[in-house]
Amino acid sequence: MRRREFLAVAGGAAAALLEPRAVRAQQGAMPVIGYLYSGALETGASWVTAFRQGLSEEGFSEGHNVAIEYRWANNDPARLPGLAADLVGRRVAVIVAPGTVAGVRAAQAATTTIPIVFRTGGDPVELGLVTSLNQPGGNVTGVNAMSLETGTKRLGLLHEMLPQAVHFAVLINPNDPNATHYEKDLEAAASSIGRQIEFFKASNNQEIDAAFASFAQKRADALVVVSQGLLTNRRVQIVTQATLHALPAIYPNSDFTEIGGLMSYGANAEDQFRLTGVYAGRVLKGEKPATMPVLRASKFEFIINLQTAKTFGLEVPSALLAAADKVIE
Repeated sequence: MRRREFLAVAGGAAAALLEPRAVRAQQGAMPVIGYLYSGALETGASWVTAFRQGLSEEGFSEGHNVAIEYRWANNDPARLPGLAADLVGRRVAVIVAPGTVAGVRAAQAATTTIPIVFRTGGDPVELGLVTSLNQPGGNVTGVNAMSLETGTKRLGLLHEMLPQAVHFAVLINPNDPNATHYEKDLEAAASSIGRQIEFFKASNNQEIDAAFASFAQKRADALVVVSQGLLTNRRVQIVTQATLHALPAIYPNSDFTEIGGLMSYGANAEDQFRLTGVYAGRVLKGEKPATMPVLRASKFEFIINLQTAKTFGLEVPSALLAAADKVIE
């Protein structure tokens, strides 16, 4: 976690509690954004910074001409409906739900009129969030992280790193609406390279720890972590377990490699959160989600943590090093 950014966000929240009444009254005239996140402040601070950057590109600065009400579910999906309803009750101008599909659906269940800006890895049309990508319809639009399209690429990169590996494990949250899609794609990809693949399901901290115990018992050679909000929110736990078990793994974004994960491949998360800020700003200016096309991620990155590779005693193939967008030394 980036401590400086976390302190900045946490400090902002604390300052809001100490604001003089006159300042709060002045903010009452500002448009208010409801920021509904499925994870915790500790893991979402850097992405809030990116979101604010997107807002600034549209001319909005928190505390000056826009206010933000943050709601953190702290990895408890059951809290999302109540948090969404609270934001609606506060009559926010737009709800931003950049964490999980459950967050978007909670917002949709709470309002059909307040604009909603999402960020999701799955196909928004298949998930029923929008009518079409070009003409979303209704009060919802957002950013598609293209996670389904990058899952098989991760398996291929891990195979290049460990060409002798035979048994690949996959950590997946079975409650994610895209879980079946991920499984089918990864099974097909494993079959194409003649390798075994086994799925280990986890939907909470205890099940994640249990999955890693199973990896060791079944002698998994390497691990693919699926791009899902729940797993990303628990990245510290997952990377710590992978390190303790010396299990080479590839992850869905750079937040894993920056805290010690071996490799990551996926759409740049900070860019996606920036785009949600841009779209929120455009909504505040009067644009309607119904006619704002869903943005598709276009900035992807492959990152290798060379220090972790050395710790695991791995020699990274030169072709992979050449292909990496960033090498952490």
